Amino acid sequence: MATNTPKNRWHFMQRRSNATVDHLRPQRWNWTVILRPLDRGLAKQAVEPLPFAQVRSLRFFWLDGLFAAISDNFYVGFVTLYALAYGASNGQVGWLTAVANLAGALALFPGARLIERVGRRKPVVVWSGGGVARLTFLAFAFFPFFITQPQAAILCIVILEGTRAFMANLANPAWTAMVADLVPMQLRGRYLGSRNLAMGVAALVVAPLAGRIISLGNNWGTSHVTGYQVVFILAFIFGMISTLSYQRIDEPEPSAPIDRQYQRGALRQTLRHYPWFIGLVISAFVWNMSLQVAGPFFNVYLVNEMNASAAMIGLLAAVSSLTALLGQQVFGRLLDSKGTLWVQQVCGFLIPVLPIGWMFITAPWHVIFINTLGGFIWAGYSLSNFNLLLTFTPEEQRPRAVALYQTAVFGSAVIGPLLGGYLADAISYKLIFALSGIGRLSAMVLFMVFTVRPYQRRENQKI
Repeated sequence: MATNTPKNRWHFMQRRSNATVDHLRPQRWNWTVILRPLDRGLAKQAVEPLPFAQVRSLRFFWLDGLFAAISDNFYVGFVTLYALAYGASNGQVGWLTAVANLAGALALFPGARLIERVGRRKPVVVWSGGGVARLTFLAFAFFPFFITQPQAAILCIVILEGTRAFMANLANPAWTAMVADLVPMQLRGRYLGSRNLAMGVAALVVAPLAGRIISLGNNWGTSHVTGYQVVFILAFIFGMISTLSYQRIDEPEPSAPIDRQYQRGALRQTLRHYPWFIGLVISAFVWNMSLQVAGPFFNVYLVNEMNASAAMIGLLAAVSSLTALLGQQVFGRLLDSKGTLWVQQVCGFLIPVLPIGWMFITAPWHVIFINTLGGFIWAGYSLSNFNLLLTFTPEEQRPRAVALYQTAVFGSAVIGPLLGGYLADAISYKLIFALSGIGRLSAMVLFMVFTVRPYQRRENQKI
């Protein structure tokens, strides 16, 4: 007799096996052994039972984050060192970061418009951020075989990084809007905390491994960048695994219908009712400009002024990743108990201390103390900041609102590296470290005045 399985119940069918013939079949990984505990863990995090299709999508989104983190940590911390290996100056490092951020800013509104034209979000993410952007890793790895002149190589690095940033951020509005609908509100704190924890473990392992591969690889042959080429190929491989995982996600229905006919001024009219989001954009502009004044030059300072190796850079990154794991656990719980705004304020007012600490180091190993605190605090800030963005953006205009926010972030990040590179060459690194700390503190004051107060005023009116 047939029975109807309730839609909110799901189970696994046991795979039949026959020992007498199984050894003759092609041998395969039994992925169920790995995926079943992950699925059950995700299902247990939910307050209400989830359909299997949604659990499956959350599983692949979790795996996407894991493999993306592996890919990123083979690449992100070392592209600047790659340029330095060809003799790049502080000014050229500033241009490298600025061009990437400008390209990222220019991609955001076209990315939002692309969603409206296509009517779906997943294809935009898969083919731009997951496809073309990650193909640039192969270009990073292979161009040294064809370009040997240092200045031409530096220019090639700048162009490739700009291309990667443009394609990655073309996907940003679609990715953020889809996450908001994919992860249930009551599950976000625990689920994103678990996902970020896995990404942190990946960073802890991969960053020092990448640094070691670079240090060893650069001595393997006649080229002085062989190690970099190896890690960029690894970044491509794991990036493609991330893309394939994301492709397996079932795209959820949008919480608000996608407006296929864009009306000029619609976002501006909507934001009149969301003054706290405008405050978030303003404070994000100042915050990220302050980050980028010094951010691209921390590793440059270690290499140029203190003769740190790529292996040391990777080890210091691992310290941040290690304490970030603890931060994910601590702030994940605080996010659920104290709230997103509380975590954002606590972490945001502690972060300005970090660049000030860089003014007093005299050896590379001193950075261990800064990164120990920094990894812990930044874990909480990253968790709360993403949750705030999902909470504060208007649902009916989320892709364009996200594009506006990210445009402010990347726009300020164009100015910061250029200013930081000029001041580092003209005056000193310590000046840009001081300016970064002061700017971060100023941004938090703006956040309190123009974001927290209007939002709390609105919430109090509801009561």
